[in-house]
Amino acid sequence: MAKAEEPKTVKAPGDTTKELVGTAPEPRRVGESTVAPGRVLGWAEYGHPDGDPVLWFHGTPGARKQVPPKVQEAALQRGFRIIAVERPGTGISTNHEYDRIVDFAADIEVLADDLELDRFGVIGLSGGGPFTLAVCHELPDRVVAASLLGGIGPTRGPDAVYSFTRVLKVLGPAFRAVRTPLGAVFGPLVVALEGVGDGALDLFAKLVGGSDQEVLSDPDFKAMFLADLVSAGDLRAMAHDVVLFSRHWGFMLADVSTPVVVWQGLADIIVPESHGHHQAARLGNATLRVREGEGHFAGFSDVTTVLDSLRETWADETAEPLA
Repeated sequence: MAKAEEPKTVKAPGDTTKELVGTAPEPRRVGESTVAPGRVLGWAEYGHPDGDPVLWFHGTPGARKQVPPKVQEAALQRGFRIIAVERPGTGISTNHEYDRIVDFAADIEVLADDLELDRFGVIGLSGGGPFTLAVCHELPDRVVAASLLGGIGPTRGPDAVYSFTRVLKVLGPAFRAVRTPLGAVFGPLVVALEGVGDGALDLFAKLVGGSDQEVLSDPDFKAMFLADLVSAGDLRAMAHDVVLFSRHWGFMLADVSTPVVVWQGLADIIVPESHGHHQAARLGNATLRVREGEGHFAGFSDVTTVLDSLRETWADETAEPLA
């Protein structure tokens, strides 16, 4: 059982006198699952201990604590057991290099067996989106439903999104060459964010602008993001993600039959709206939910609505057919 953490204290933007206390969600349980000889994936559990399981895949960068501040309350009320799974090279997960994004699904199948999850939902934020779809594609009999929260789209093949993210095809080889030393060099800097990260998040909030600035200025969100970055340990997983985003995912979007809700902020400048529209149009069974005037964290910040939608789909998919 994880120990309770001290609340993270942050100052209100532009206020040198008033201090607001933000608190990161504390996992109900933290563990690791052996997915191959000498390799584990770390995870953290939130919400209802006996609820319907939902695997939560963090963004890029990220780790097991990158969950919405209200995830505990929202998951408890809706009967969900949220399990935030770390990718290789971050947090307590063993470093490992996949050849393609689709390879991640084999590890998740072993993890699901280890946690005794027969059927489960999947939610992926931003860079976790491709891994969400990979699990849907490879485990269609086990994934009940999925949600993409500002998920990045493909950069190669017929499914490639027309977006600036196509530049990743050029950057991928460079990241492949430096991803291991990158983690070693930047690891101490990530840990140092615990002391100076508040100012860094304020600067990032000003750069992304729009509604994301409001989200990133919220004390609870700031506390969560800082706690997650510190728990991540280094940036190897981020470099791994960039390399994989530059390659073909290993499957076609049209072959994903799982019901998927695609949440897209129309003011998202990190993963532009073209990604949401494009993926929703090409996936085999998708629904597009756009958020007018909202940015990259539109669905992430409104976890209650996302889980309400997932609960509705779950009920439809698991209902007994009428005689």
